[in-house]
Amino acid sequence: MLGYLGMAFVLLALVCAAAGAIVGFAAGKSGNLDAVAWTRRLGLGYCAGMFAATVVMEYALLTHDFSVRYVAQVGSMDTPAYITFVSLWSSLEGSILFWGFVLAGYIASAIGLTFDRKSPGLATAIAVWLAVGAFFCFLMAGPANPFLPLASPVPVDGPGPNPLLQNHILMVVHPPMLYLGYVGMTIPFGFAVSSLMRGSLGAAELRELRNALLVPWGFLSVGIVLGAWWAYEVLGWGGYWAWDPVENASLLPWLTATAALHAAMLPARRGTMKGWTTTLILVTFLLTLLGTFMTRSGVFNSVHSFSQSDIGPTFLVFIAIVLVFSVVLLGTRIERLEGEGEGGALLSRESAFLLNNLLFVALTFTVFVGTTYPLLAEAIRGVKVSVGEPYYNQMAVPLGVAILFLMGVGPALPWGQPTSQRLKTLLGPLGAGVVALGLGWALNVRSAWPLAAVGCAGFASAVTLIELVGAFRIGFARQSRRIGGYTVHAGIIIMLVAVAMSSAYRVDKDLRLIRGQSVDFEGYSLTYTGAETVVEPHRSRQYAHVDVRKGGAMVTTMSPAQNVYPGMGTPIGAPAVHTTAGHDLYLSLMSIEPDTIGIQAFRTPLIVWLWVGGGIVALGALISLAPLRAAAPAFAQVPLVPPVTGGDSAEAGGAG
Repeated sequence: MLGYLGMAFVLLALVCAAAGAIVGFAAGKSGNLDAVAWTRRLGLGYCAGMFAATVVMEYALLTHDFSVRYVAQVGSMDTPAYITFVSLWSSLEGSILFWGFVLAGYIASAIGLTFDRKSPGLATAIAVWLAVGAFFCFLMAGPANPFLPLASPVPVDGPGPNPLLQNHILMVVHPPMLYLGYVGMTIPFGFAVSSLMRGSLGAAELRELRNALLVPWGFLSVGIVLGAWWAYEVLGWGGYWAWDPVENASLLPWLTATAALHAAMLPARRGTMKGWTTTLILVTFLLTLLGTFMTRSGVFNSVHSFSQSDIGPTFLVFIAIVLVFSVVLLGTRIERLEGEGEGGALLSRESAFLLNNLLFVALTFTVFVGTTYPLLAEAIRGVKVSVGEPYYNQMAVPLGVAILFLMGVGPALPWGQPTSQRLKTLLGPLGAGVVALGLGWALNVRSAWPLAAVGCAGFASAVTLIELVGAFRIGFARQSRRIGGYTVHAGIIIMLVAVAMSSAYRVDKDLRLIRGQSVDFEGYSLTYTGAETVVEPHRSRQYAHVDVRKGGAMVTTMSPAQNVYPGMGTPIGAPAVHTTAGHDLYLSLMSIEPDTIGIQAFRTPLIVWLWVGGGIVALGALISLAPLRAAAPAFAQVPLVPPVTGGDSAEAGGAG
């Protein structure tokens, strides 16, 4: 019964989305205000259908209704309730339903925040959102139906979700953050398409577009960091980023969205690059679709690909349709967006932003080629090839260091024509960069790229600090966008330094210990004291207890473990991590016998600052949205966010 009810709500959402898309495009072309109003109503109808369908699925999961096939695939009577709840996104059909649910939340929020607007342009944007929603409803009604009934006999229990999704609490929050980032890119995509179809992108519309992009960008940033943290805490290899295809799939739209946030400052300040900004937003949406395809089609081999499915061809057709639509739209309308603004001098902020965008695009292309080349090589030539860390180190690392350097140069340069006095302000930060370089050398940093990253970080940090102090002097209320942008810069700087140092100077060693035996590792003494088995309803955990001493003094007891889930013969590791400000001691349990264990020990410098930097980035994105929260009751005008006051410097910091 629940399956039929849920399917009815999906079909309701499909009908509303398809009808709303048709009516919305017609309203955008004709300007009929009644059609605009109906577009909004049909949009809310889609949202209601998706909300109701998701509630039905969650109820089926929590009540263990195994007559619904998806529940029988991922449910288990022994699985804790919170894991049962989040198993909605643990496999293909549920994740597609969750995609539609998140999109419904975004559409409902966007319609609610513009409740007094009845412009044809808004109807076009809603039509685009609903067209995307209609496609995902089509998937749910066909090849990815989460509500299919299970043929008799109905089982009394199920296998539970993928064990990797049960192994750490981060899987409760990491996927939703990524979905909020991925799916949210539909909203700026709709606004960009609307602007292109009208051939207009005014100041108010540009603020609306930029804020619509900033929200999912913030969620995607958090999702990527949480994913790296999950990999570090769960997979047991001592790292957090392996250039895995699905990891790259989340990085690609983040890069283009970051470029778009920077590019959007130029039309706001100088009246230029409107077409380029909308192009980046369209590319970002396409890359989110590609990322969803990578994760859910089963085409790419990845630890993050939690499902195999036959939706790949259907999804590729949709991506092709969106690609052709975007190219045709840009080809026929982009010239109408360009204003009469002028670019700046060579040593100006305009030029720095342009170079910034070129570097981001180059980095995006580099990652895209490395991610897709193995698949294309196998499809075309029939040979299996792999693109690993050496390729990315050679190609992506120099681009990353260059972007870090520009994070210091760009904000220090003036708009328009430079002056000698303004250029002299670079001397202090450059001195800070030299000091950082010397400090890195004194701390025995000898590898070229990590040393360059330290020097550039010192330079960029000094500029960021100067700009933040200047913004706070003017006042938070007037400079919140600028403060938020430079807070993001600070977080990115910290993260890049942590990545450079942790990647270049990680030390690892395989150890085998007999009970009572001690071994020295990187200044620590590790003593195996015994094992313990803990049986939980959904798994059993086998711990190895290791006392950690330094200089003869007890530091802590670390207990790496192996988890065994029903129906899965291979144990899944649960590493133990001891964190200090300078480094992490990381123990991964490889084997355990009655009196002997095999562990892999890692000492990784500055790893905690990667998570701290990620938190600072999230804080900066939140601060950048402060005007949005402050003005929420007054959304009666065209922009989603009222103009930020504070003169020329209000937009200087940006959001990335």
